[in-house]
Amino acid sequence: MGGPSPEHEVSLKTGEMVADALTREKYEVEKFLISKDGEWEIPPQALKNHADAVFIAMHGTYGEDGTVQDILESVKIPYTGTGPLGSALAMNKFLSLRLFRDAGLKTPQSLLVTGNNWKDMPHSIVYRIRNYFEYPIVVKPNNSGSSVGVSVVKNEGGLDAAMHEAFHISREVLVQKFIEGKEVTCGVLDQGLPQSEFALLPTEIIPKRNNFFDYKSKYDPGGAEEITPARLHGYQLKQIQKAAVLAHRLIGCKGFSRTDMILTPKNELYILELNTIPGLTRESLLPKAAVASGINFPNLVEKIVHSAFFRLRY
Repeated sequence: MGGPSPEHEVSLKTGEMVADALTREKYEVEKFLISKDGEWEIPPQALKNHADAVFIAMHGTYGEDGTVQDILESVKIPYTGTGPLGSALAMNKFLSLRLFRDAGLKTPQSLLVTGNNWKDMPHSIVYRIRNYFEYPIVVKPNNSGSSVGVSVVKNEGGLDAAMHEAFHISREVLVQKFIEGKEVTCGVLDQGLPQSEFALLPTEIIPKRNNFFDYKSKYDPGGAEEITPARLHGYQLKQIQKAAVLAHRLIGCKGFSRTDMILTPKNELYILELNTIPGLTRESLLPKAAVASGINFPNLVEKIVHSAFFRLRY
């Protein structure tokens, strides 16, 4: 837990929750901290002497982008969650959205802007945005999670500050059409076996502190109202679950994932992003959806651990 990402503190909360949930009757648990500088408490190769498997409780870059997964594969120790390639793909919002769109899922109109592009020709970028989009627009880091650095820009006057904030987090920034509708999210679990994926009940999110589900809405008490199952018709819930399972398969996720979406008043479902290691804190969405689906937190964590061992056979 921990790691060199803006989500270091959230990761610590996830790690503590997971460690507490793994019952001492079944498991011997050791917690290993990776510092904000990327320093391990013990060398990765020494983990084989300490553990049969590693539960990755790190979010964002390094923990969720395939880096730590690649390190663990190099020392041949089982770990929870998605592998290096799928993790890297999901972390790159622009590439994963292209994959979803090619598979028939709806995604917001998007423009990828690099730091060099914005530095060398900002007026050209502003011109392209002006011609391709109508305000409001969404500006977000292309490689980050927990809505860190995300802004809803209402007019051109707010664009520069939003781009600056996003580039502070990532070298690439995504500019997207703002999709009006209900924010929903849906978790998916699997047993580590092919075709074993199943969706949890979808959750409807009503932000209280902002007009979208930003970092404060996610982690501040009372920041958002979260309703599981979402207040939707049965066919809409199935539509969301089907899209979440498809996204899970397309990325090649293992163990668990959570896909964030928008359902418009015209019943159009847009995929915003997929999280390969969604938060497992007291405030997090996946554990709440699991409970609503009949899976308490210790059972949820145990299912994720079991999937790490089962997938080694395939």
